[in-house]
Amino acid sequence: VQLQASGGGLVQAGGSLRLSCAPSGRAFASFAGGWFRQAPEKEREFVAAITWRDGITSYADSVKGRFTISRDGAKNMVYLQMNSLKPDDTAVYYCAADNGSRGVLGRTTARSVLATTTWYDYWGQGTQVTVSS
Repeated sequence: VQLQASGGGLVQAGGSLRLSCAPSGRAFASFAGGWFRQAPEKEREFVAAITWRDGITSYADSVKGRFTISRDGAKNMVYLQMNSLKPDDTAVYYCAADNGSRGVLGRTTARSVLATTTWYDYWGQGTQVTVSS
């Protein structure tokens, strides 16, 4: 499975962008999709995640109230609406999904587990988001 992220670009602080992520082929078995980001010389960090079936969401504290994750579960497509962007949001954004082999998680467990890179099996190529001050 290959994921394709799109929608990045250059925007001024306070602006908005909407990222999209789609699989290159048919829909696949999976529990959740997520977004991570990586700034230069920094580790990849969690941004947001959502379960395909129930729409349980999880956000990093740094983006709560500004970013909204959504999904089309039937197509394994995941979106990230980013509002009130800040220069600190500048990074390459990666979408990810698991392969469905680990079953399902409860709501509380899901919100912590889905924030870890190790849960995910498939990753997109990344899309650059640059926020100017």
